[in-house]
Amino acid sequence: MPKKAKILIVDDDPLNRLVLEKTLGQDHDVFLVDSGEKALTFTKSNQVDLIILDVVMPGIDGYEVLVQLKENPITQSIPIIFISANNSHTDEAKGLELGAMDYITKPFNASIVKVRVRNQLLIKQKNDLLEMLASIDGLTEIPNRRYLDENLSREWRRSKRNGSCLSVLLMDIDHFKRYNDCYGHRAGDECLKQVAQALAAQCERSTDFIARYGGEEFAAVLPDVNKQQAQAFAQKLRKAVHDLNIEHKASLNAEHITISIGIASMENGNASAEQALLEQADLGLYAAKDAGRDQVFAVNL
Repeated sequence: MPKKAKILIVDDDPLNRLVLEKTLGQDHDVFLVDSGEKALTFTKSNQVDLIILDVVMPGIDGYEVLVQLKENPITQSIPIIFISANNSHTDEAKGLELGAMDYITKPFNASIVKVRVRNQLLIKQKNDLLEMLASIDGLTEIPNRRYLDENLSREWRRSKRNGSCLSVLLMDIDHFKRYNDCYGHRAGDECLKQVAQALAAQCERSTDFIARYGGEEFAAVLPDVNKQQAQAFAQKLRKAVHDLNIEHKASLNAEHITISIGIASMENGNASAEQALLEQADLGLYAAKDAGRDQVFAVNL
């Protein structure tokens, strides 16, 4: 069964909310709030696919809600349909210029609302697919550096705001240049694929992910994970690569492919920037290599 889209309806008129819920509730998961303030609070902790937003409301009006949603990287891509009793072309133009995707005037026709909602959801679905394809590494089919940078930045801000833990791991396939020289670049590509998939398979929580950092390097982002938990997860990753048992007769530290891992953990929001976590994890990676490779080394912030 296809997953239902989540639609947030923001309107201070209870009758409008009821009519819109009845119109859209059969095909979608509908959420209702009666003010701009509640809409902003709701979107901080809930993901939605579309917002139907009244323009004229007490307190924060629809225009201001739209501006704040567009300023937030987490909510800026949510399509918004304005609804208003005012059919002024000037008001409609203002909403579209601010970033609304469509404009419906009251009293609205249920069939028109359904069609416009469907069209916006189809556009979002296509945009989400393009965004996903742009965020996947073509060789290994795991998230790429772009995805890593965007999501690490978001998770760092969330951890900073909540004072929660965040751990970052940087991994490097040991003596990979020697592997390519020995077995050839085609075998090297196949090795990268196998290692990437083995690493990604260890992520049991939806919030964790492994990305290709570049070349033979990979990175893991682990929200709400402290240093000790990150070390345990790193050992799990190291073992997963061991278990692949990919022959590497040119390696200087083992007869098969191994990885070295550096860890940096932020606790209580104490990292100055997300790049600081990557830099510290990189120092840990070099320390793991200096210690003989096939090692895990955690750096204290």
